[in-house]
Amino acid sequence: MSKAGGKMKALKKAVEKVNHSNLIRTNIPAGMAVAGPPLGPMLGQRGLNIAAFCKDFNARTANYKNGVPLPCRIQVRSDRSYELTIHNPPATFLLKQAAGIQRGAMSPGREVAGKVSLKHIYEIAKIKQQDPPLQLTPLKQICELTIGVAHSIGLEVVREIDPEEYGEFLKNRTSVVEEQLKELQEKKEAKMLRK
Repeated sequence: MSKAGGKMKALKKAVEKVNHSNLIRTNIPAGMAVAGPPLGPMLGQRGLNIAAFCKDFNARTANYKNGVPLPCRIQVRSDRSYELTIHNPPATFLLKQAAGIQRGAMSPGREVAGKVSLKHIYEIAKIKQQDPPLQLTPLKQICELTIGVAHSIGLEVVREIDPEEYGEFLKNRTSVVEEQLKELQEKKEAKMLRK
């Protein structure tokens, strides 16, 4: 009996305490956390001090350019304290910045929205490797994932980019994007008329 009791005590010590906290996953623009929707209600439901959180977030993201989307994980504990983990900007944002475009392709695979070099892919992968979920992932695999993301938004991955040729491509692309936006607007207006 005492032998079994000793084993039970050892097992109880080995079992970790269960974490009953809430996890909030959201994207917050750097330096622009405000108490209004959607962030305010999300934090308010869990009883957090919204003003203190916004002040803390804005202070921690002061080194980023304002408005850069940052994926955040907020672990809310039962005593209403929190642990904030801020990741680097999403790969899609970084890729669009590297390509010098505002939006991806409407039909990826059939249209090229922009171009990025292998060096861009490597540098973005190095940035993304700092995020907690990817810290143990080999850099080669992160590069492959980044290339996949680039293709999904219509970016062509090339060895090198000729600046003059690419500048001409972006000028032509601007008119294509304007036509696509005009088509989208016409379709929306046509749907509104049907209702």
